[in-house]
Amino acid sequence: MSSFLSITLPDELGVGKLPPHLGWGELYGASKALAIAHALEVEQRPIVILTPTMNSAVRLATEIPIFAKSKIHIQIFPDWETLPYDHFSPHQDIVSQRLETLYELTQGNIQCIIVPMKTALQRLAPTDYLAHYALYLKRGQTLDVNAFRLQLEQAGYLHVSQVMSHSEFSVRGSIIDLFPMGSDKPFRVDLFDDEIDSIRFFNTSDQRSGEAVDEIKLLPAREFPTDSNALTLFRQQYLELFPDYTGKDSAFTQITKGMMPGGVEYYLPLFFGTTSTLFDYLPKQTLLMLDEDLDSAAQRFWQDLSHRYEQYRYNVERPLLAPEQLYLDKNTCFGLFKAFARISLSESKTASKGSRENFGCLPVPEIAVDGSKKIPFMALDNFIKSCPASTRVVFCAETQGRKENLLQLLKKTSLKPVSIAHFSEAFSCSSLVSIMVGRVEHSFIYKDAHETLVFITETQLLGHQITMKRRRDQRQATDEGAIIRNLAELSAGQPIVHIDHGVGRFIGLEIIAAGDVETEFMAIEYAKGAKLYVPVASLHAISRYSGGDPEHAPLHALGSDAWSKAKEKAAKKVRDVAAELLNVYAQRAAKPGYAHGIDWDAYQQFANSFPYDETPDQAQAIAAVLNDMGSASTMDRLVCGDVGFGKTEVAMRAAFIAAHQGKQVAILVPTTLLAQQHFEKFHLWEFL
Repeated sequence: MSSFLSITLPDELGVGKLPPHLGWGELYGASKALAIAHALEVEQRPIVILTPTMNSAVRLATEIPIFAKSKIHIQIFPDWETLPYDHFSPHQDIVSQRLETLYELTQGNIQCIIVPMKTALQRLAPTDYLAHYALYLKRGQTLDVNAFRLQLEQAGYLHVSQVMSHSEFSVRGSIIDLFPMGSDKPFRVDLFDDEIDSIRFFNTSDQRSGEAVDEIKLLPAREFPTDSNALTLFRQQYLELFPDYTGKDSAFTQITKGMMPGGVEYYLPLFFGTTSTLFDYLPKQTLLMLDEDLDSAAQRFWQDLSHRYEQYRYNVERPLLAPEQLYLDKNTCFGLFKAFARISLSESKTASKGSRENFGCLPVPEIAVDGSKKIPFMALDNFIKSCPASTRVVFCAETQGRKENLLQLLKKTSLKPVSIAHFSEAFSCSSLVSIMVGRVEHSFIYKDAHETLVFITETQLLGHQITMKRRRDQRQATDEGAIIRNLAELSAGQPIVHIDHGVGRFIGLEIIAAGDVETEFMAIEYAKGAKLYVPVASLHAISRYSGGDPEHAPLHALGSDAWSKAKEKAAKKVRDVAAELLNVYAQRAAKPGYAHGIDWDAYQQFANSFPYDETPDQAQAIAAVLNDMGSASTMDRLVCGDVGFGKTEVAMRAAFIAAHQGKQVAILVPTTLLAQQHFEKFHLWEFL
């Protein structure tokens, strides 16, 4: 891969000898990540890669380390993941990642940042904002708890009873728990009198302390300040723009009282005298890499932005800043590129000039395994035979388990891949055919005068895209339908249930001052006019009342044991039902069933023929059904799902396994129309 190892970078020949704008062409599929990986290994300057979308940014961030020989530190500077002028604020984890990236830029600690075009257009806080508002704690430092608490609140941190997520803190005697923005772990600060005795990581799930550290930094909780000076500046600039939009329910009134409504980020410029751009944060020696379609991506975003501005600009309670106050226009942004050395990346061939370099990478032709043919791997075999005899072939599977599956499938071909740990080993191993693990989406062919390399991904070979299973939080204490996720879901007089106090009626929101801190509470009325005030941060303890007519919901008395007895009675009933079900299922388990033998090769080919990726719930249901069918126990499973959520696809997999074993399959449906629809669906696959 000599061409990739001797890539030309903008300043190799010196200023005046080589234009600052280079072009890299014929970088098809994952070869783009390969070229960038080699550049990162030889380049000492920070590299910023601009991509048209967030998806393409994530893909590059995943693929580049797979091709790099050494460890590369890559950060994504994400967008807010909200629509322009949304009444929702970005998730705190996203804000934390953005603030950490900007802080590292100011400290000169960046090797590579990948930035979606939408993010590059944003106007940001001034470059000195983070340095001015960042807080630092060191072991042995003297700390005034009350003053520190005030500093945290002015920085936008929320005081809670138990720290669970970014920008939260709690004070319990001599212990301060906090989850700083820009950190992936929370910290526990233990004081001895007024001196910091220790700083340790802790786990939010079990609250146990872990490894000790000597110092920590705390970035502000938001991308704009919320102290008194900032609020005064906001008030002045808002009134200059919108003097007639100051009603009691307006965004102006809420913000000036320190209550930040959802979507307050779209007033960011009003908290500063001037704003900056991402390019103001970049060192002068930064190398920009410009992916394809940036122009069209910027144009599409501005069309969406202008449309939403016209759609929502007439809301008297929430007047909007003009788009140009929040974002750079396309021409201005592209003009800022010119201050930096830059490389344009392209799949197509670039003009043959001194400042252009083509890498000779091409797409791999259609080679997908076709289970309906007598020789499923015919397309792959024919393609490999058409390549020069010295061609190196590298197969890439997403995980170790999928690599083993792919090796089993390839045994049916003349190819005998050798497992390698890293892409670079493909050029030194004895075999011309190798296989590796890596999450890469697109294949490519590389040719030069000396050698040919074919890089084949599992996605292209099996004819479908492999999707990563997301880890899902299974710790759900309440029914999904009963959860209240937003205060907007509550209305005055609505019956609700507090997990510790029982049924009451929601009255409204009240602000209560405790010391010098004003906190918003939910007021709940119980029997005999008793009231309970619950902090809005404890919304998770509240659920909907589902016991009957809301108007006649029985209210519990605060301080009585009626609610405790009701919970105990319900728990006893649950145990009784569980015991009854246990007995029924024990009897059923004692009866023998039929264990289906599953031909995994045939099943995999059948499953690969479906055009859509499985959802996580579908995959879970399919795995459970296959496990049942392969077991000798009697099968008894109910698959539930709304219309269009993929129940039929689960049933078709089960039907295939049964039919493949020579068993009959009966499909019962409630109407003739559904019978016809299912007949047509099942008839598309020739297994019955």
